[in-house]
Amino acid sequence: MVIGSLPDQFLMSEIDIVANIKDILSQIEVAAKRAGRDAREIKLIAVTKTVDSARVREAIDAGIKILGENRVQEAQKKVTSYELRVTSGKIEWHLIGHLQKNKAKYAVQLFDLIHSLDSAALAEELNRQAAKINKIQDVLIEVKLSEEEAKHGVLKDELMELLESTKDMKNLNIAGLMTMPPFSENPENARPYFKELRELRGKINELRVTSYELWDLSMGMSHDFEVAIEEGATMVRIGRAIFGERE
Repeated sequence: MVIGSLPDQFLMSEIDIVANIKDILSQIEVAAKRAGRDAREIKLIAVTKTVDSARVREAIDAGIKILGENRVQEAQKKVTSYELRVTSGKIEWHLIGHLQKNKAKYAVQLFDLIHSLDSAALAEELNRQAAKINKIQDVLIEVKLSEEEAKHGVLKDELMELLESTKDMKNLNIAGLMTMPPFSENPENARPYFKELRELRGKINELRVTSYELWDLSMGMSHDFEVAIEEGATMVRIGRAIFGERE
């Protein structure tokens, strides 16, 4: 299969979620092997934006353990739904979309990991809200590496300052970094952005900006996740390649 291509069944009206997940896991394993990595260190996040609970449950039953949502309000409905709560294993919920400060209270109640920390003000509010419920909130810092105005994230030149500002926030755990490169039909065009994020993590760890090493790199989506894995992704965010095109 060509890197970034979608299975033939995507041309059909009926999406075979189980087969899609199996195919993606196979691609993850092949990409990891190509990069000399262990596929077990790469987490598959099923992005469930606009996906109804019945299809999300089908993905859970097929072995998905991590669900990613873009919006707090939509996640709230799913996290509390009976259909998705009744499951034999622990399901993690990740917020992968932009987070406004006024939604921080709900975000810390709902999500195991927030991928989109992008300012000191948001960090302060997340820390404050997490303290209220006696929780240490795991977060990733979203880094803006492109010049696209529509993209969110802290600029790379301001990343170290943001990390410094979180040092005394006892209820935040900075687990790693996240980025979203500009969309391109050619997955190779995303490689420089993935490489840059990996190198930023390496620089942070080398300079010991935090008292611990950052590990996670959340990067790569349906069309470019294999390239992301080759460049060090520990989390890939897959929606379309599992559930088909959004309605």
